[in-house]
Amino acid sequence: MLLLIPMLKRIKRRVKKHKIKHLTRDLIIIFVGLGFLGGGFLIIWAANLQTPDLKAFGDRKMIQSTKIYDRTGEILLYDVHKDKKRTIISFEEIGRNIKNATVAIEDAEFYEHKGIKPKAILRAILVNLGAGKFSQGGSTITQQVVKNAILTPEKKISRKLKEWVFSIKLEREMTKESILTLYLNETPYGGNVYGIEEASKMFFGKSAKDLTLTESAYLAALPQAPTFFSPYGNNRDRLDERKNLVLKRMLELNFIKEEEYLNALSEEIVFLAQETRGIKAPHFVIFIREYLERTYGQKIIEEGGLKVITTLDYDLQQKAEEILNEYALGNTEKFNATNAGLIAIDPKTGEILTMVGSRDYFDEEIDGNFNITIAHRQPGSAFKPFVYATAFSKGYTPETVVFDLETEFQSTCTPEGEPIASEVNPDDCYMPENYDGIFRGPVSLRNALAQSINVPAIKTLYLSGLRDSLETARNMGIQGLSNVNQYGLTLVLGGGEVSLLDITSAYSVFANNGIRNPYTGILKIEDSKGGTMENFIPRGERVIEKEVALQISDILSDEEARSPAFGRGSYLYFEGKDVAAKTGTTNDYRDAWIVGYSPSIAVGTWAGNNDNSAMEKKVAGFIVAPMWNAFMKEALNKYPREYFEKPQKENNTEIKPIIRGLWEGGEQYFIDKISGKLATEYTPKEMIEEKVVTNIHSILYWVDKNNPLGDQPIKPDDVIQFNLWETPVRKWVSDQGIKEETLDIIPKEFDDIHKPEFIPSVSIIEPKMNASYGLNQKINILTINQSHFPIAKIDIFVNNSYIGSSDKSPFYFSFIPNEIGDTQKENTIKVIVYDIFKNKKEETVNFKLNK
Repeated sequence: MLLLIPMLKRIKRRVKKHKIKHLTRDLIIIFVGLGFLGGGFLIIWAANLQTPDLKAFGDRKMIQSTKIYDRTGEILLYDVHKDKKRTIISFEEIGRNIKNATVAIEDAEFYEHKGIKPKAILRAILVNLGAGKFSQGGSTITQQVVKNAILTPEKKISRKLKEWVFSIKLEREMTKESILTLYLNETPYGGNVYGIEEASKMFFGKSAKDLTLTESAYLAALPQAPTFFSPYGNNRDRLDERKNLVLKRMLELNFIKEEEYLNALSEEIVFLAQETRGIKAPHFVIFIREYLERTYGQKIIEEGGLKVITTLDYDLQQKAEEILNEYALGNTEKFNATNAGLIAIDPKTGEILTMVGSRDYFDEEIDGNFNITIAHRQPGSAFKPFVYATAFSKGYTPETVVFDLETEFQSTCTPEGEPIASEVNPDDCYMPENYDGIFRGPVSLRNALAQSINVPAIKTLYLSGLRDSLETARNMGIQGLSNVNQYGLTLVLGGGEVSLLDITSAYSVFANNGIRNPYTGILKIEDSKGGTMENFIPRGERVIEKEVALQISDILSDEEARSPAFGRGSYLYFEGKDVAAKTGTTNDYRDAWIVGYSPSIAVGTWAGNNDNSAMEKKVAGFIVAPMWNAFMKEALNKYPREYFEKPQKENNTEIKPIIRGLWEGGEQYFIDKISGKLATEYTPKEMIEEKVVTNIHSILYWVDKNNPLGDQPIKPDDVIQFNLWETPVRKWVSDQGIKEETLDIIPKEFDDIHKPEFIPSVSIIEPKMNASYGLNQKINILTINQSHFPIAKIDIFVNNSYIGSSDKSPFYFSFIPNEIGDTQKENTIKVIVYDIFKNKKEETVNFKLNK
């Protein structure tokens, strides 16, 4: 019995082992059967899987962000992106280094496989089964293209199966080059930056075709974990390690040589500073974006991939931002003026060169994102040039005189400023003061504008007409002053509201000799395929007469005329350069302006507070002129030096004396300066002096304001303003003790020393007519002169160019042709003989030169 027990145990073990063997075999058969069955189902599923049109896959529309550049087209100001910043480029526009670096680190067998790598897939499956979750992918570049461009990011087995199927099909429809191009245009490089071109610009400021080997290795290292490897993060050392890994893989794959590898390892690369706010020239960019959305719609701006080349000079823009921030901070402490704005425009084209809408766009305490350059504020005296331009266009001149005296302008009040009737509100009376409280008496329009004197400006507005002055301003670019009934005579002192952009643009008309170029911020807009959607072409239009523009520029750049108000060498003056400028300060000291220009640039600057609170009671010359001057110096150094053309100097004696600057009276006569008798047709022009009979009145006594060049008014007191202007003038004459004259003061005798019989005679003895000389041969000039009065001198001209004089008898003169210049083979000598009373006679002789 004891022997049977071991035997029975051995039999039991054998039976158990036999059953396990058969069970294992059965399980294997079952698994194999299920595998074939699953494979069959997989094949059927893959065959019936709905796939996108892969033939058109490469041509599909990808969302691209609109990019706004400066005028060079190189400096990116802003990327108008909805979700992603991306620039699509072709295979040829992608540098060889970044292509090879990407393949080396992402998919070394890219050019050999058919879309997937079975071994990698199997390895991933085993790892995933062991981990109990779907974490490994073994993705090829083709799979990544499919995953990023076609499929959702969900982690499901069905999605992975689709990825494999689509990858195989994609490889059959597209070339490797096309797939790699798609990958490099799609892959993320950190934040909202997608695609190699965008990454190249962001990190290195260059195009993908220009990347160096080391730069390419860095960018190829990023897509695995863009945030972790960001060069701006805390893992720069890990990025360097991965960059080195990329280079090592390139070497192993024979993409680079040993020498290139070693050089790249040692090369120090500097990444561009990170744009923490992602925007340059923010006020200008927002201004441009608003225009784009109004013109083309928001969707195309956010997704259409437009390339917008603006007019902005970013170099000047940076200087403007620095200057405004510096001076505005100083103004905050000194004048309680917390903010400032600046506009610069090219007068010849209307292109906006700079736009700074506040001292700091991101300063919430001053509402920095509010663009003050397009806000409407009262311009103070900066509006005056438009009124004076209107007056000049009607026939008044810079020499025209009005009286700067304390004057009442309200017709329901007396000249003394009291209501005419009891029902008149005393507050309606209007007797304005000048900025310095001084009244100067007779003053020319030149001096009145140059020194920004208020009372003459109001009188000039009355003479030029409110409606016509508004029309001039509108034609020159001032928008918003449409209702003429809304304004009175205070318009000339800045009673209406204008924007800094508009008024600077309008001043540029003066700089451009009367031709207006509407302001623009766009040079060119291209669509995503490089086609031109918009291309700027200057379209200048004459809006004021050239002579009027020249007169305004001449006044606003006249250092002599403005020095009584601003002093010599003020912030308005630039030695050796032509610059015109006008300041403006509102009566309540809420706004300080200065707008100025040269022929090449117009610059407007404003200072104040965005909330419209008052500053310290200082004029614009103190508050805003220093920052304007600092910027203007930078601009003038950058742009070519140009000079204003001078206005014509006409002295048409048929025009009323007061319009020409003779304010003492309206009846003129002309005398010979030497004899004091009435001038005749024989009196030399330089010896004629105009006189007026002293009889002093306001300009309304002599001039019909609606027809200033016409006849003198018969009843000047019919004009509603006449007595208001005339009364203080007559009082001033009395206070000055001026003795007035009658027509009896006019001489009765005529000039008797300038007569035909007194004209000298002259004969040229030497050189002889048509004599020939060498270039270095001395030519002697001898004359015989006869005259009723003694000869005073002779002037010598060669080819109408003055070369010298002789004022001693026998009035001998000589010259060498080579020393005077501007000679030809045949030349003319002209001799003018003068007697002591300026009676004169001229004679000519020809001579030849042997050249």
